[in-house]
Amino acid sequence: MRIGVISDTHGLLRLEAVQALAGCAHILHAGDVGNNDILQALRAIAPLTAIRGNVDHGGMCGKLPATETIECNGNLIYMIHVREELDLHPHAAGISAVIFGHSHQPEISWSNGVLYFNPGSAGPRRFTLPITLGILECTPNALTPNIVPLLP
Repeated sequence: MRIGVISDTHGLLRLEAVQALAGCAHILHAGDVGNNDILQALRAIAPLTAIRGNVDHGGMCGKLPATETIECNGNLIYMIHVREELDLHPHAAGISAVIFGHSHQPEISWSNGVLYFNPGSAGPRRFTLPITLGILECTPNALTPNIVPLLP
């Protein structure tokens, strides 16, 4: 199963992001959506699970949950916007992956068999950080994360 992972759009959904997410079975937005139109546009591509980030105050974005857990081919995926606010032990909770955003810096790391995956920011450029999103290939036996650059 191919899962699109996006974060920190801050009200901007680039054509490159829409194209990269085409064909995904599900999309995860890890917060700082920025406006309701982003949610609608992503839902037009695939089923969407989204969480609230620190800039999501009003409208539908403000009503999003702060965290979410979904199951993908037998893998539990936990979503939180700020990794440092994680208040559980993912390995002990049976979580296979923690999806997060906030820093605008893409990250793929593993600890105790748990994937920590930040797709980076797909929204407006911040400093010299890259514009990226993620693709997570999810099978019953493996999670394979990839960072997808959207702009040079």
